[in-house]
Amino acid sequence: MGMSTTSGRLLALLSLLQARPDWPGALLAARLEVSPRTVRRDVDRLRELGYPIRASKGPAGGYRLDAGAELPPLLFDDEQAVALAVALQLAATSGAGIEEAAARALSTVRQVMPARLRHRVDALRITAVERGGARPNPRVEPTVLVTLGAAVHAREELRFDYAVPARSESESESESADVVPPRRVQPHHLVTWRGLWYLVAWDLDRDDWRTFRADRISPRTSTGPRFTPRQLPGGDVTAYVAARFQGPFGPERWPCRGEMIVELPAAFVSQYSQDGIVEELGPNRCRLVVGSWSWPSLAAAVGRFDADIQVVGPPELTDAFAALARRYARAAAG
Repeated sequence: MGMSTTSGRLLALLSLLQARPDWPGALLAARLEVSPRTVRRDVDRLRELGYPIRASKGPAGGYRLDAGAELPPLLFDDEQAVALAVALQLAATSGAGIEEAAARALSTVRQVMPARLRHRVDALRITAVERGGARPNPRVEPTVLVTLGAAVHAREELRFDYAVPARSESESESESADVVPPRRVQPHHLVTWRGLWYLVAWDLDRDDWRTFRADRISPRTSTGPRFTPRQLPGGDVTAYVAARFQGPFGPERWPCRGEMIVELPAAFVSQYSQDGIVEELGPNRCRLVVGSWSWPSLAAAVGRFDADIQVVGPPELTDAFAALARRYARAAAG
């Protein structure tokens, strides 16, 4: 087997290991069209390059790519490299305050790309256009989003300063001021709505639920004790946010409304789901609740993300995905 074939197979193996948490050895061998022994040898080669791959023994033994103490060399296939470059360009419009870092990362990735991929990336120029003359969304510092997300995940009380404009819709007149006293909250969810980031939390001083704009939050240095999550009004964050932002927009105004898990960052999904509710579940995973005029149109709209999707409900949305899959299969067969 030639060196180029081996290198290509290692790249394919690494791409598969990055795509899901666990891989049975037999399934990896079948996907790569090699023997289980070859898979074991290739795993050893990747370990020598610094990739922490853990093997499990037994009849159903397999492999898992774990996080390591150091960053190993990163390998991308052509589609992944182009997708990364496109995502970095889109990051400038995410409202997460990472424009400069994204530009530097894009320059670094471009320098190591082969010429054929550089031409594809250079031919793509993305420009953010404001819709309907609206002002651009306020900037949110990345460190703020990281702090809020970590507090939500750890279920730790949070203290922060909150800047509230006069006569804010989210506060009573007695609370409206340039800066209110520090808030003490139990953070429950970090969500996006029409391009803005919000923290949904239980306000300990007001003994009630509150929704805070992330761009107005300045976290204090330390977090408080851990807490047991309360039950949100309406049953979950989707119902709560939908009720909080009732109006002419949102999934509630559509006759068909579905909920799903999308294996993409919340900041990316929210750019293309302005009428939906996006909840961050992890760095590359989010929950999306969105509506449409029909179930097939809803399934087709979510399919444009080109990512793994798990339908939460209702069954009509699952049936629509199945119907589209059959239709697309017939189209692919000519």
